[in-house]
Amino acid sequence: MFAFQVLWFSLLPSALSAPIFGLGSSSEATGAPTAVSLATANATLLRPAQFSRAAYCSSASLTTWSCGLPCETLSGVTFLQSGGDQGLIPLYFIAHDAVDQSLVVAHEGTDPDNILSILNDAELLLEDIDTTRFPQAAGKGIKVHSGFQETFERTADGLLAGVKAGLASTGVNKVVVTGHSLGAALATMTGAMIKGAVDPSVNVVVTTFGLPRGGNQAWANFLDSNVGVTFVTNQNDPVPTVPPLLLGFAHSSGEVHIVDSSQTNLVACPGHDNEHCATGNSLFHVSIANHLGPYFDDITFGGAVCS
Repeated sequence: MFAFQVLWFSLLPSALSAPIFGLGSSSEATGAPTAVSLATANATLLRPAQFSRAAYCSSASLTTWSCGLPCETLSGVTFLQSGGDQGLIPLYFIAHDAVDQSLVVAHEGTDPDNILSILNDAELLLEDIDTTRFPQAAGKGIKVHSGFQETFERTADGLLAGVKAGLASTGVNKVVVTGHSLGAALATMTGAMIKGAVDPSVNVVVTTFGLPRGGNQAWANFLDSNVGVTFVTNQNDPVPTVPPLLLGFAHSSGEVHIVDSSQTNLVACPGHDNEHCATGNSLFHVSIANHLGPYFDDITFGGAVCS
């Protein structure tokens, strides 16, 4: 998270003349957002948020499903696998969710107390997507955030093997992939990889929180047509507006924006980088606290929520 703050200040001189961070791209959408009811949010977003919150807890506590509040609020869960070291290799875990009849893959977000984790966010270059893991992306001009891709690749093979084994052992036909912050960026890549590697009958759902931009417009289009991502942005959180549009990055569609601190005023934002939602946040009203939460139902992210 601190790496994003460094980026703000490095871009500040050029950004002061602009009303929003994303100014200068023709890809910004202008369509009016539509209201999302709290009932819909609770039905579709709450459980992925709870799993994303649990991903900040230690692997040992997840193995026994004894991570405190994040685990206590999720009944019907059987832990299957974890990976990463909560540093250079962020933690992920795979679980069977008997309530939703799904397999869940949850990625840990950036830990501001661990410098190795922060360094994963610091690279801002766009590089060609690895078509060995995303063969369906070949020839589409797709470029992704180099740091996110390198981090993703450190656990991709073991994670995919675990998902395939979990689908076989549980018999479910749905995979939910989720994460917050850096974990959200990794979740979009994981979801795309899984979608291309499992039987087409398997429903792959990607729901993330505090998602930074992860690639170019071709990557955003690819996510729209091949996966479909729902990503929740919270008020004046700056993280969803980096890396900036002026460096060639773009969001996919699927943004749900929390408008104010009531936690009940949510809107669906049409198109890519809708100027009425996170992309339109003012330079002078940034809130790092909004990145952590609360989102809705008092969901706050970070290791402090673990026992």
